[in-house]
Amino acid sequence: MDLAPPIRFELRRGAVTAIPLAIAVGLFGVSFGVLSASTGGMGALPAIVMSATTFAGSAQFAAASVLAGGGGPVTAILAALLLNARYLPIGVSVARFMLGGRVARFVQSQLVVDESWAIASRGGGEFDPHRLVGAGVVLWCAWVAGTVIGVLGGEALGDPAALGLDAAFPALFLALLVPQLGGRRARAAAALGAGIAVVLVPFTPAGVPIIAAAGAAVIGLVRR
Repeated sequence: MDLAPPIRFELRRGAVTAIPLAIAVGLFGVSFGVLSASTGGMGALPAIVMSATTFAGSAQFAAASVLAGGGGPVTAILAALLLNARYLPIGVSVARFMLGGRVARFVQSQLVVDESWAIASRGGGEFDPHRLVGAGVVLWCAWVAGTVIGVLGGEALGDPAALGLDAAFPALFLALLVPQLGGRRARAAAALGAGIAVVLVPFTPAGVPIIAAAGAAVIGLVRR
């Protein structure tokens, strides 16, 4: 049975909107693949499997960096979990918009990342699940493909930092942030969150500043 036109439209809209972001995601995936395949990293096959099943760029990078630096698996897992803790409030915000039974909702939830969440946002706390799925599929493909390229062609690519790929994700997050700053309350929450993160970065482990900065959004929610 064909999808209803509105559903097809929102799926396509999410996918098309995600294409420019997918370029940055793919480049970051290349960087992750290179780091993972390097000496002391997690290895080629685990990196590809992790990208296909975990699909969480910053958390994967944290785990790979810990392993490449000589850290143990437990430390790597804890670092990844800490960075991924931000998906708890993100998941709560979109949960009521997910469609279908438990299995369908579980599959959809695997496509919830920062970029697909932002693309699916309609404003006012409303989200389109079809737009989220369309964007999530494109971003997932870009991330896994980038990882494979980085793993297989790491030696030819050299140091990703020399190519400026380490700047791809900060620029991407700024691009996602700007459309969300339409109101005074949103701008105040963003400024407060940025201030919290900047203060904590020099003194706390990776991931802690991100989680603490999310407190700015909670303050805005309580006021609302």
